[in-house]
Amino acid sequence: MEEDKTGKDRAAEGTPETAVRGRPLPGGVRATGRYLQRAAASRASRRIGMGLAVLVVTLVGVVAGVLIGARNQIDVGPFTAEMSITPSTDGGTTFSIPPLGALQLDSHDGPAHLNVRLGALDQRRTEALIGDPAGITRASQTAVHDVTTGIVRLGAQTIAVSVLSTLVLSALVFRNVRRVAWSGALALAITAGSLGTAALTLRPQSIEEPRYEGLLVNAPAIVGDARRIANDYTKYSEQLQRLIGNVGRIYTTVSTLPVYEPAEGTTRILHVSDLHLNPTAWQIIRTIVEQWDIDAVIDTGDITDWGSEPEASFVGSIGLLGVPYVYIRGNHDSPTTEAAIGGQRNSVVLDNTVANVAGLSIAGIGDPRFTPDKETSPAGSGQTKQATEQIQGVGQRLADTIRATPEPVDIALVHDPASAGPLSGVTPLVLAGHTHKRAESMLGQVPDQQATRLLVQGSTGGAGLRGLEGEEPLPLAMSVLYFDAEKALQAYDDIQVGGTGQSQVALERHVIKPEVPEEPLNGSPSPTAPTPSPTR
Repeated sequence: MEEDKTGKDRAAEGTPETAVRGRPLPGGVRATGRYLQRAAASRASRRIGMGLAVLVVTLVGVVAGVLIGARNQIDVGPFTAEMSITPSTDGGTTFSIPPLGALQLDSHDGPAHLNVRLGALDQRRTEALIGDPAGITRASQTAVHDVTTGIVRLGAQTIAVSVLSTLVLSALVFRNVRRVAWSGALALAITAGSLGTAALTLRPQSIEEPRYEGLLVNAPAIVGDARRIANDYTKYSEQLQRLIGNVGRIYTTVSTLPVYEPAEGTTRILHVSDLHLNPTAWQIIRTIVEQWDIDAVIDTGDITDWGSEPEASFVGSIGLLGVPYVYIRGNHDSPTTEAAIGGQRNSVVLDNTVANVAGLSIAGIGDPRFTPDKETSPAGSGQTKQATEQIQGVGQRLADTIRATPEPVDIALVHDPASAGPLSGVTPLVLAGHTHKRAESMLGQVPDQQATRLLVQGSTGGAGLRGLEGEEPLPLAMSVLYFDAEKALQAYDDIQVGGTGQSQVALERHVIKPEVPEEPLNGSPSPTAPTPSPTR
């Protein structure tokens, strides 16, 4: 009975396990089976966990690589531009134009965002562009190729840096060759796939519908004019190239006019103003400096448009003139512009100061305003009470400085002619700009003081691109002033290039008539104000 029970019990115990030769497996083997099942489940969990770890490390490595190394610089015409890629879910492109703002383009889908930041002008390339009549045309033709090449190079660099940073990070985390290899392969797939998605979803037409930020919010209102200006500029530039060659020939003719012949010891000063970034102006200035035997150049401001750091490279041509360049700041010029001009070896920057240049004592003061964009500038940019007080205030400050100067001042410089009033009687001549229109007048006579003449210059840069907004381009204007040995103004030549959009160079000579005393009724002498005698 007992034997039968034992056999049944053994048979019952052997049924759950596999028997070998009729014998049941021991209890330890059963535990081993259960351990192997748990181990298999644990290995699967570890593999999943390790895969997730590899994915996380790869993503961190890719992002770190993109943020650190996905950037380079390219040359686009005379500009240096910085391009970079950042992770994004929306894609798109941002063109930053400091300090004006940015253009946002819906150029492609994510997960990569392209950033293009326009940098400084390269002085050497800018000078080459100015000196080559076909340079602007070539630069516009190669700009697209330069940008395309830069993007391709940036994409390859982004892939390489992302994979490298992922390999380094995974090696530090895993210390396993296989896992490092998997991380590198995954990084390559993620980066190449992201850039490939951007390339496949590229929308070139997005350039036609940009979103403007910063000061560029006003751009849509002028974009039509800008396109027409771009189309007309090449033709206008070629016309100016032909006209520049005529400037020297006109001087050869006009120098023989009998009405005025500069005497020995005459000082010749070239008065320019409001260049507004027009590169063509430098060619004309250089021609006149050489042909007229100019002793010094006076610039009454607004050499730039926005006073930004990239624009500061435009002033590099000052050093090529070979004569002193006297400058005061205009309302479109910033302290950055002023500092850039001050860095030129032949420059003389005046700001409520007096300097002796080419034998003449010259005083000047910068415009108190910085208003490159009157639509967004604070009070003081328009005809407000505050603006009037600022403008007249700088004239009074300069007048006080001149009165405190031991030696007589021959010329005073202000940017806005509205600042000239307080200078009446303290100096014989005041030069100004700002209005883009030539004007000549005598300031109100101060009793017992000398008469003061005000000469307002037009725009030597034809107001920059603004000058091409109308049906006909604004002429480029400058003047040559002749001073005798006693430092008195004897005559001045007004030069106009490209006037009214026609192929012509105009020169008008004004001879200053000497003061002739008149006999009033009571028999005491009374001087008359000098008047110009124009000749063409």
